[in-house]
Amino acid sequence: MVISAITDGISRQIEGAVAQVQESLFEPVVRLGVTGLSRAGKTVFITALVANLLERGRMPQLTAQAKGRIEAVYLQPQPDVTLPRFDYETHLAAMTGDDPRWPQSTRAISELRLSFRVRPSGFFGAMRGPRVLHLDIIDYPGEWLLDLGLLDKTYAEWSEATLDRIANRPEAADFMASVRAEDGALRLDEAKIRNLATLFTRYLLAARSAGWSDCTPGRFLLPGDLAGSPVLTFAPMPKPALTPRGSLWREMQRRYDAYKDRVVEPFFRDHFARVDRQIVLVDVLGAIHQGPRAVEDLRRTMADVLAAFRPGRNRWLLGILGGRRVERILFAATKADHLHHSQHPALTGIIAAMLQDAKARADFAGARTAALSMASLRTTVEETITRGGETLDCVKGRLLTSGKQVAMFPGILPTDPARLLAPAREGADRWLDAEYGLMEFAPARLNLTPGIGPPHIRLDRAAEFLFGDRL
Repeated sequence: MVISAITDGISRQIEGAVAQVQESLFEPVVRLGVTGLSRAGKTVFITALVANLLERGRMPQLTAQAKGRIEAVYLQPQPDVTLPRFDYETHLAAMTGDDPRWPQSTRAISELRLSFRVRPSGFFGAMRGPRVLHLDIIDYPGEWLLDLGLLDKTYAEWSEATLDRIANRPEAADFMASVRAEDGALRLDEAKIRNLATLFTRYLLAARSAGWSDCTPGRFLLPGDLAGSPVLTFAPMPKPALTPRGSLWREMQRRYDAYKDRVVEPFFRDHFARVDRQIVLVDVLGAIHQGPRAVEDLRRTMADVLAAFRPGRNRWLLGILGGRRVERILFAATKADHLHHSQHPALTGIIAAMLQDAKARADFAGARTAALSMASLRTTVEETITRGGETLDCVKGRLLTSGKQVAMFPGILPTDPARLLAPAREGADRWLDAEYGLMEFAPARLNLTPGIGPPHIRLDRAAEFLFGDRL
């Protein structure tokens, strides 16, 4: 069995090396990972990006487009025939139809290949003629991404950290009461395990709805065909003084270890570790609206994500021959269209400061990083109104709930990120000197013309950073 595992690993390394040589010599491939937490806008980002690369009239910051080097862009079948295709056409129809709406969020991994025919620059480039570059976009649920942090933790470490973190959350009250009443040293009882796993899953679902970011294990939220299996039937619990064989605690540990071995590691090895470029989408405004604790939770969660990600090097020695290295990571604060453009620099500053710990790790490991604020699909227009003698810079859009056109003034973000991050780190219950509003806008009705993609904010700058150099 060990020999089989070794030979299988060597085969993967050789196959990866051959694939990379073929790509570099003939038609190079850039694998772009799109990640982020729930409601950060991954599906919208991919759909809007593809639409604006196929119809590039709104992409002036993409250098290859501005200089006329892109001759054509077209969709092709994705290379991995075992993965579902990202349903671009259905998502675009939802966003741009007569009754525009947000598409369904990511619930499983999917892939899409976009191919560019590019005219090389320079004298010798013109002599060679056009070349082809493939952009493989890999979309997967952010909940799965968070599971990467489990790989460095034992069951005891994960249980202790999780129970400490959720102890005072109202969403976890039922689970905490039940798990504290159990003795992990007692003999295994499948009914008790299932009850604790059910209560813990209910907590995760409630925590996600309440805006908490640290909802792991991710497959508990999106189980797919693993629903009801032992690998998804465990929960954190305090470690007893004794953990005899056949005890409740030892069985929980066994299932946790199986979850890492059978679910998390294959996902990392087969998909995540092969990414060349990465975008991490973050709903910073949503966290600010929730309050200081949500901001600190988001900051800590994203730092944990990228610590597990280990950009710039492989996590395991799987690929001396075929290993890839993440070269660029973009941190993008989404929903910038919920703010007047005058506040976009403040939003960018906040996400850069929130992710400073994680960003420093990425830079140290050799990956080039950047942060920006963006809106993949712009849903609002700007409007200045006067109220009580005060001029307010607002945004106006169509409410998701009623469809009515309303103007929103979300408050003024501080130019110094410490004004938000300091009370967040200190565990403040609310913002002392400000309130931040947030409304849910529906996509605006569009009248697109050939050659012009859907409206956005800085989507072209994101594309330029992520893969513009390869065009």
